[in-house]
Amino acid sequence: MSNTTVNNRHSNHSNSGRKRVQGSNNRNRNNARPAKKASTLDPSLLVKEANHSVVEKVFRSDRLVKELPIDSKLKHALQVKGYERPTEIQDRTLETLLEGKDLLGIAQTGTGKTGAFLIPIIEQLLHKRVNPYALVVVPTRELALQVEEEFRSMSKGLGLYSACFIGGTNINRDLQNLRRSTHVVIATPGRLLDLTDRRAIDLGKFKTLVLDEFDRMLDMGFIKDVNRILAGMKQRNHTMLFSATLDKSQQSMINNILRNHVTVKVNKGNSSADAIEQEVIKLKPGEDKFRVLQGMLTQNEFKKVLLFEETKHRVSRLCMKLNKAGFQADQIHGNKSQNARQNALKAFKQGRVQVLVATDVASRGLDVSDVSHVINYQVPQTHDSYIHRIGRTGRAGKVGKAYTFVA
Repeated sequence: MSNTTVNNRHSNHSNSGRKRVQGSNNRNRNNARPAKKASTLDPSLLVKEANHSVVEKVFRSDRLVKELPIDSKLKHALQVKGYERPTEIQDRTLETLLEGKDLLGIAQTGTGKTGAFLIPIIEQLLHKRVNPYALVVVPTRELALQVEEEFRSMSKGLGLYSACFIGGTNINRDLQNLRRSTHVVIATPGRLLDLTDRRAIDLGKFKTLVLDEFDRMLDMGFIKDVNRILAGMKQRNHTMLFSATLDKSQQSMINNILRNHVTVKVNKGNSSADAIEQEVIKLKPGEDKFRVLQGMLTQNEFKKVLLFEETKHRVSRLCMKLNKAGFQADQIHGNKSQNARQNALKAFKQGRVQVLVATDVASRGLDVSDVSHVINYQVPQTHDSYIHRIGRTGRAGKVGKAYTFVA
């Protein structure tokens, strides 16, 4: 593996303040384990020049949507949505999933993996309408809402119905929604099991299961919930499991979940990170971190910034300081109501907010285009967390930029 030249930038952002660090080896960084208190990550691993050859290498399917082996009504719905060609994960998994084979898909957010499992689900439902048919389990509320939005847009006019059940919403409204015809249920583990315990949802009726962002589910401590869901799905005959990373320690559990599965991996290595310029901001003794941040945000290039802090309270404080300093900023974390989280995300997507301050709840699964910069106000505790955070920028063939503050 060739040595990587990386930048280590001092807070004055001048070229004279840079150091060159030679010989950073990236192969073993995904094996980092969470620190109990402070991060133990080596800052030299958080800086890297973008590989422009990677940015230019974009997968292009040989097939147009109209050439896919799916119903003409679904083709039309996808074309109306703007699909011209399938993404790599969609192209390589479609026939496998239409044949009913179990799948392990290793793909980063932004690769079209949501479409990879929704297209075959919709196709199967067009031929045989089963109510309910598929259960999609995701780790976060935001991801659940995005999956439901994607299903609705893909199945528009096809007479198919979905329901989304997440924490932070009125469970009585969920109970009312369950009285309606529902082909696809999208849910977070906690709310799904709440409804199961109330006997409002019978897991035994679902035939197809999707576990999306599986690695994140395990990180968030959902392993017992996942096992309960699996145990309740007595008629499950088709399972799709998607994960951004694959740890050897997870392989045994995956093999127990999937039956004679096919594995498809896209974005080999850290290709999403390869398309991102990564730098450390080294603070001088006594230097005010917030003033340095202000100086960065006043630059024209910082148009849409995802700013990470470690805790809910720190996120709130930092967001308030930014607003007080005159910046358009909003926040997203677990203590915010679901409405507030959705409104903040919408404002950020639409460009009405320059800075979205977030905990790791926003670092996975969020589909926000044109994020110009990711800033880590504190060093993340694990390298996996770092990779998932910075993966929000540098997408769709563009070079992204990520900065990490180091005292």
